[in-house]
Amino acid sequence: MNNLIVKSPATSKLALGKGSHGSSWLGLAGAAMCVIWLLVAIFGPWLAPHPVGEVVSDNVFDTLSAAYPLGTDYLGRDMLSRILVGARFTVGLALVAAVLASGLGTSFALLSVVSPKWLDELISRFMDAFISIPSKMLALIMVSAFGSSVTLLICTAVLSFTPGAFRIARSMAVNIEALEYVQVARTRGERRLYIACVEILPNMLNPVLTDLGLRFGFIVLLLSGMSFLGLGVQPPDADLGSLVRENIGGLNQGAPAIVIPALAIGTLTIGVNLFIDRLSSRRSRRSGGH
Repeated sequence: MNNLIVKSPATSKLALGKGSHGSSWLGLAGAAMCVIWLLVAIFGPWLAPHPVGEVVSDNVFDTLSAAYPLGTDYLGRDMLSRILVGARFTVGLALVAAVLASGLGTSFALLSVVSPKWLDELISRFMDAFISIPSKMLALIMVSAFGSSVTLLICTAVLSFTPGAFRIARSMAVNIEALEYVQVARTRGERRLYIACVEILPNMLNPVLTDLGLRFGFIVLLLSGMSFLGLGVQPPDADLGSLVRENIGGLNQGAPAIVIPALAIGTLTIGVNLFIDRLSSRRSRRSGGH
């Protein structure tokens, strides 16, 4: 007869702590990357050692040196200055678009859940139609129709990612709306706005914020891809994707001018994902503890 092994609560917590030790360090590393890039986006233009468009060297695709810590680009401009300024566009545009997409998606989800059935169906089918369009295809259509601008890039990203945020928020709101305390609020005669904002929203806020972080990473990649194709931020401005595109000629030389912006995009997206994974696992452990 097999022996039954019963784990005590203390043993379970110890095992959980050991398993989560590595993920906690990854989460801290991700948080550090996010904070660093946020600070670069805020203070980068003031920290740039040279004007962003100034040709400072006769050597194009110069290597790392004391004078130019990240080398020079295809025109001899300082790459450190261009990355410090370009990060503001990448982080800023993605952050604004992610907040708007998540906010609109959550708002429509709450409206859908507390509305009559016909309005719920109308909103849901409208979002389904939009989510069926690939984000890059929608971006290409928008740019070809209206031209490229910062405002258009934000609107395109919002249109592309609002339906996904809506679906996730609605699935959580539907589950919460069926709980007893929400039904009690309906019985008391509370208005729909009160039920949505006071009874439902606070109980789905953490997952919504997690989804916001994921949307941010997706939008960074979308905008960088558009800039790499020449349809994103236009000269004389540049984001990290534009810096990769304009220095593509240095690829066969392994020039820092193309490697550094690509690494910057990678560290930003990886940092966001590690941080979001840490928050998600932390919330799961708290739920399991209760």
